[in-house]
Amino acid sequence: MQKILIPLILLGIAIAAAGCSGLPFNSVSSSSDQRTYADSSAGNSAGFTLSEKSAVSYPEGAPVTAVPTTSAQGTGVDTKIIKTAQVTLEVSDVSATADALKDLAQRNGGYLSSSNVQRGSTNRLSATVILRIPSASFENILASVKSSGTIKSVSVQGEDITEEYVDLQAQKTSYQNQLAQYNIIMKKAEKVEDVITVQAQIDRVQTELDRLEGRLRYLDSRIDLSTITVYLQEPEPVGGETGHSFVSAINEGIAGFFGMIDALIVLLFTLIPLIVIGCVVYWIYRWRKAEKKTSPAPPSKEEDGKA
Repeated sequence: MQKILIPLILLGIAIAAAGCSGLPFNSVSSSSDQRTYADSSAGNSAGFTLSEKSAVSYPEGAPVTAVPTTSAQGTGVDTKIIKTAQVTLEVSDVSATADALKDLAQRNGGYLSSSNVQRGSTNRLSATVILRIPSASFENILASVKSSGTIKSVSVQGEDITEEYVDLQAQKTSYQNQLAQYNIIMKKAEKVEDVITVQAQIDRVQTELDRLEGRLRYLDSRIDLSTITVYLQEPEPVGGETGHSFVSAINEGIAGFFGMIDALIVLLFTLIPLIVIGCVVYWIYRWRKAEKKTSPAPPSKEEDGKA
């Protein structure tokens, strides 16, 4: 009876504590010398009890504590903005301008993220240069980039991620509290099955904590270092993409000649059925006309009277 009664009591305590605090609950029962460890750093009342006999009961998974997300003004968190820009420039020397943009980023504490210079089918050079520069110098560096050539287009974006950042920080704090509580239980666990169960929960929480910290580091990098993507292209030559060329004109004329022949062939095969039908109708007409000429004419009325 006692083996059945104790789990029922623990289940009732777990449900009551979970309903009041909203935190993951781990209960431990024994007949004597119970010690309770409560972590109140997150403002919750979740308790972890462990006996000298280490009769421990753990849930399969502990959910993340839902810490209320507050506004940036209420928590004193600075507004988190990711700044990006795309600039298309027309320059006379694509390679030299790409090198100048790299030097510009390095002089201002940034770096060249990538650079791709290529020659297109029209024999014109073009390049894509991506710069990572400090957000504090974003406007000044953007102005310097735009002055490097003739502006064709400019696009500037600012993405406010303050709400996501605050929420991730709250989740990180919650996981850190859970990890500390599981470590306390691990120190008091004696049975092998209890150690394995607690270690599984520690590994799960640590994995989620590492994922959140990785996301926060990525956002910090995007916030601290803005991105400017510069598209460089050479100006169009006078007279068109490649200028005037007699060879090109001759080639275009030859291509037009063969194009006309191709069109005539297509037209001929399209009209063949009509030509065949027309020939058959004309042959019938000529045959009927020839029959009328060869047939004897009927006698006239005068010839009948004489007879």
